[in-house]
Amino acid sequence: MEERCRPNPLSRRRFLSATLGGAALGGAALLMAGCGTTFAAPAPTGPPRRGGTLRVGVTGGGAADSLDPHSPATNPDIARVINLYDPLLIRDHDYRLQPVVAESVTTSADGRTWTAVLRDGVRFHDGRPVTPADVVATFKRITDPKAPKSGATSLSMLAEVVPTSDRTVEFRLSAPNAGFDDLLGQYSLGIVPADFDPKKPIGTGPFKMAQFTPGLQSTFARNEHYWRPGEPYVDELVLINFTDDDARINALLSSQVDAIDQVPVALVDVLRSDPRIRVLTAETGSWLPFTMRVDRPPFDDVRVRQALRLVVDREQMINQVLSGQGKLGNDLYAPFDPSYATELPQRKQDIEAARRLLAEAGHQSLDIELVTAPIQAGAVEAAQVFQQQAKQAGITVRIRKLDTTTFYGDNYLSWDFAQDFWYTRNYLPQVANGSLPKSPYNETHWHDPEFAELIAQASRTMDTAERTRLLKQAQKIEYERGGLIVWAFENRVDAHQFYVSGITPDRTGISLGGYQFRQAWIGKETA
Repeated sequence: MEERCRPNPLSRRRFLSATLGGAALGGAALLMAGCGTTFAAPAPTGPPRRGGTLRVGVTGGGAADSLDPHSPATNPDIARVINLYDPLLIRDHDYRLQPVVAESVTTSADGRTWTAVLRDGVRFHDGRPVTPADVVATFKRITDPKAPKSGATSLSMLAEVVPTSDRTVEFRLSAPNAGFDDLLGQYSLGIVPADFDPKKPIGTGPFKMAQFTPGLQSTFARNEHYWRPGEPYVDELVLINFTDDDARINALLSSQVDAIDQVPVALVDVLRSDPRIRVLTAETGSWLPFTMRVDRPPFDDVRVRQALRLVVDREQMINQVLSGQGKLGNDLYAPFDPSYATELPQRKQDIEAARRLLAEAGHQSLDIELVTAPIQAGAVEAAQVFQQQAKQAGITVRIRKLDTTTFYGDNYLSWDFAQDFWYTRNYLPQVANGSLPKSPYNETHWHDPEFAELIAQASRTMDTAERTRLLKQAQKIEYERGGLIVWAFENRVDAHQFYVSGITPDRTGISLGGYQFRQAWIGKETA
C-alpha cells in the first residue's frame, strides 16, 4: 500500500486545547501542515480498488478480549466476530433480515419446524465446505447446558437441530415460535466447524485470524475462500483498541488509523473542518440505558424507579450528551419493531412528581451510586448530566467511573445502578437477551411473571395482529414497572479518512457500516 499522507501530529493536550477552545479549524490546519495542502480531498471514484491494509480504531475492549464467536461483549469483540464468522442470517444496512450462510430459512405452518437451506459454495477459512453437521455442532455449542453462550436463552425453545439432506437443516422447536428467523439473525450465532477450537478460530467470514493481542490489537488476513465474489477488497484488516476518546480522535487526525468508530458528537464539527476526514452518520435504534436492579433497595420499590425516570430531561440529555444526534426514548427499546408501543405517553421530566414518589417510598432525600465506564461514546457524559438533573429532586448521585475491563469483569450484572449499551434489535430478540430471568444480560434482574407469560404467548402466536397486541401489553408492563431508563436512541457517528470507501450508514447501530469491513476499500491517496 502507498505511503499515506502523514501530517505533523498534535499532542493529545494540544489537540484538546485547540478543539475544546473553539479553534477547531486552526487545529485542523495545524494537522494539515505536514501535507502542505488545505483543499477538500476528493473521495475515491470508480470501481472498488483491491489491496492494502485497513486500520480501524475501535472503542473499548481490554484484557478480557475474546475471539469466541458466541460470546462477544465489547465493541472490539463484536468487530472481530462480524469479520471472522458468518451466521445463517443477519440484518443488513437497512435493517432487513437477509440470508448469509443460509440461502433461505422457512417455517412450517405451525411455526414448530424451521428449515435452513445452506448456501452452495460456502467454505471455512481452511477451505472445507460448510455442512449440516457443522450447523448442528454450532448450535450444540451455543446451547450447551454446561457452558451456554450468549444466544442460548433466546434459543430455549430449540429442541433439536437435524440434518435432512446434504444442504438442509431442520430446527425443531418444543413450541411454536413466529420469529425464530429473527432469533437466528444475530451476529453472535456465527457458524463454525464441528471441530471448532476457540484458540484457533475458524469461521466463514471475510477475514481470517492472523495475530491477536487481547486489549491491544487484532490483525486479520483476507479470506481467499470467501463466498461473496470479489470481497473483501483489502488484503489486511487491523483492529486497534482505544479506551480513550481523545487518543482515538487524535489517531485519526494524525493518520495513524484509517477509520474510527463512535466519534464524540461534541467533536463532529472538528472532524468536519478537516478536509481529509469524512464523518458518517446513521439513524439507529441503539440505546444507552441506565440500569436499576429491581431486586435490590432502593430500586426494588417501583416508586423509586419511576421517580428516577421522571428526573430525566430527555431533550436536554440528547442535546448535551449527543449534540442533538438522537431521538427521544420512552423507557422502551426496539423502536424499529412494527409492534413498538408508540401509543404510550412520552415520559417527560417532572421534578415534583419525582419528589412525591420518593416521599411515598420513604425517601425525603436519596443517595445512590451510579457505576459508569467508557463502554460507548456518551456513556460517561450521560452519567454526569443525569447526576445534575437528579439534584433537582434532592437525589445525590455519586458517580463511580471504572475502566471498561473492570466494568465488564466479574462484577458485571451485579451493579445496583449502572449503564450499558445495546444495538438495534426487534422486541422479542431483545427480550431474550436482556429482559427474562435467564437472559444472559439481565442487568436489572427483571423477573415479572405476567410479563414473561405475555412474551411466551407472543412468541408462539403466528397471527401478526394478535402477536402485536400481546407485545404491546408486555411493553406497557415494562413502561410502568421495569428497571430501565431508556432516554434516547442515538445516531451512530463514525469517521474515516477521505481515501476509504465502501463504508455505508447502518441502521443496526453497529458502527462503521455494521463493522462489515468486507465492503471497505482504499482509494488512491491524493492529498
